[in-house]
Amino acid sequence: MKRRTLLSMVMVTTLMAASLTGCAGGREGSAPAQDNAPASEETAPAEETTETETAQETETTEETAATETAEDAATEETAAATEFPGFEEGATIGISLPWLGTQNWKEAETMFTEQLEAAGYTPLVQAADQKVTQQQQQIESMIENGAKVIVVGAVDGSQLGSVLEKAKESGVYVLGYDRLLENTTGVDGVVQFGSVKTGEIQAQALLDGLAEKKGEGPYNIELFGGGPADPNAPNFFTGAMSILQDKIDDGTLVVVSGQTDFTQCATVDWDNSKAQSRMDSLLSGFYSDKEIHGVLCPNDGIARACITACENAGQEIPVVSGLDAENESVEWVWSGRQYSTVAKPTEDLVAKTIEIIDSLQAGNGMPSTDVTTDNGVIEVPIYELPPVAVTKENAKEVFANDPSRLELLKD
Repeated sequence: MKRRTLLSMVMVTTLMAASLTGCAGGREGSAPAQDNAPASEETAPAEETTETETAQETETTEETAATETAEDAATEETAAATEFPGFEEGATIGISLPWLGTQNWKEAETMFTEQLEAAGYTPLVQAADQKVTQQQQQIESMIENGAKVIVVGAVDGSQLGSVLEKAKESGVYVLGYDRLLENTTGVDGVVQFGSVKTGEIQAQALLDGLAEKKGEGPYNIELFGGGPADPNAPNFFTGAMSILQDKIDDGTLVVVSGQTDFTQCATVDWDNSKAQSRMDSLLSGFYSDKEIHGVLCPNDGIARACITACENAGQEIPVVSGLDAENESVEWVWSGRQYSTVAKPTEDLVAKTIEIIDSLQAGNGMPSTDVTTDNGVIEVPIYELPPVAVTKENAKEVFANDPSRLELLKD
């Protein structure tokens, strides 16, 4: 009896506890449901705030980027202005030429003087008589006289480094004219005709002339180079040999003396008399019993010297190339005495040089160019002009806009 009563009491207690637990659970479960509604109502303003902040951040980022871009552009403009500051109108422009011993340099002296004056500058034009020390002194004087630009046709392009660097340190622009300025940082650019291309044109003219004038090969030829101090001279020779070497190798061309290296063929100082003496020696030493058919010559003066030597030796006039379209050689080409020359119009070189000077004066810096060359220290911008082969066949066309040379072409 007591056992049943005790068991009943346990069961009642258990049921009451379960009932109380269920009620408590119901109350705890309903509380989050009541809290959820306000939470969802508060979410919308939070999302709107986030979107506003993001937009403001984006706008700020864009404004910052625009400001940085403008600052970068201003910095670049400032850097360009610092590197290439302009200078006043009427400024002194120094022109340092190697000598006046050939027509092209005499033309340069006259044209620079006249055209710089016409453009409103004060020209200071000097020639160094092929003496390096004299040219160094002349450039020093130009610096001291306040030249804003110095144009240098170098006697020896590798021997002017110190004085050119002094010019740059003094704020002077330095332009090479017709010749590379080597082994120096003191140069802003070089204006010239393509020197390797010039040699290629000379060599092709020689081959064309041999085929036209001397029948079928093989052809006996000799090779002449220019002054070794002039960086153009080995380039002329390199360009020519790129055309001639295969013909030498296959026997079409025979260099009877065997002298095919530039150092053997070079003509010191571009001296016509030295070229004629070498030609005399070649003819007496190798051609006493054979004809010489052609001569590669690096300029017109040397061409005429070689032709004269051949005539003096009783040889028929060989096919001879040249360069510079000097008046006397233009007449010789027209008469058939010299087969070809190459026109490198001085007026074009001078005009291009003054165009660059104008750009510098205006503060626009050096014009852009796709051509550079290593001068041994830096990559130098090159402003190349195209040379043109001249034979009797095309002389009138080439000189159509050159009245003085056109006047020389008389029958």
